[in-house]
Formats: sequence, C-alpha cells, structure tokens
Amino acid sequence: MNAAEFGRPSPDHPAPGTIGAWMVAALSEAHSALEHGDVPVGAVVVIDGRIVAARHNERELTGDPTAHAEVLALRDAAATRDGWRLSDATLVVTLEPCPMCAGAALAARVGSVVFAAPDPAGGALGSSYHVGSDPRLGYEFDVVSGPGALESAELLRAFFGDRRA
Repeated sequence: MNAAEFGRPSPDHPAPGTIGAWMVAALSEAHSALEHGDVPVGAVVVIDGRIVAARHNERELTGDPTAHAEVLALRDAAATRDGWRLSDATLVVTLEPCPMCAGAALAARVGSVVFAAPDPAGGALGSSYHVGSDPRLGYEFDVVSGPGALESAELLRAFFGDRRA
C-alpha cells in the first residue's frame, strides 16, 4: 500500500501531508546518525498526530548491536506510557525495517509502520519478509510505503559508497 492508497484521513490513517512532515523528522534523525558514522536511518513514533519519540541508529556510537533507530524510538515511546502497548502509534522510518525491528514493532503492537526506502536485501515488511501481515505471528499492523524514498536512498548510497571506496 502506498500513501495515496491510504484513503481518507483518520486517526488510523493520517493524511499523506502529515506523513510527509513526520518523514521529514525521521530523515533529520537519519542525518544525525550519519554525523557519528552510523548507518543513516531515522525513526519517529507518532501518537495522536504528535511525535512522541525520535531516534536514529546508534550502533557505532554505543557499541550496542540492537541500537537501531526503530527499537530505540519504540523504547522511548513506551516509556511515555504506563504500558508497552503502542496500538495507537505509527512508526515512521526512513528504511524498511529489518527482521529485528519489524519484530519490535510487532511486539509493541504498533498500529502502523510507514517507511521511505525499501530494503530489498533485508526488509521485513514486504521486500524479503512480511512480518506485519503474517497471521501466524498473532498480530498484524498496517504497512505503508511513504514519502522520502529518494532522499533516504541517497543518504544510504553516500554512506555505503564512502565505506566501499
């Protein structure tokens, strides 16, 4: 599903313009990751139309292999509540989540995930796997490919191009 197919705006399906604003915030986080040598991925968690958490990859910065933007943002969002369930939340991320991050979104019971660039090699929300829509996992959430794919892909190309040169 793409943003245009998302339908009429509602709390469960925000307007595409709003998704764009949230993606701008996630892309800003991705730039922050780039500044300290991490893979440039950023994520924000939105509840009731408001960003409640914004993070970027910090694996290189912290030495923590699980310090992906999505996991950190979901942890921060859950810390703002009395419980871990984020069923009213939208996770907005610059790159299609990997299996670990898609699993974290599933475990948090997010309402939806919006990602910018697909990850054909390891994306777990449609490219390689379908974690968000696999009924065998006991919970499903909406997945939307949103705006920002070109900028996200350019950041990733620049990052990996510099390392391979």
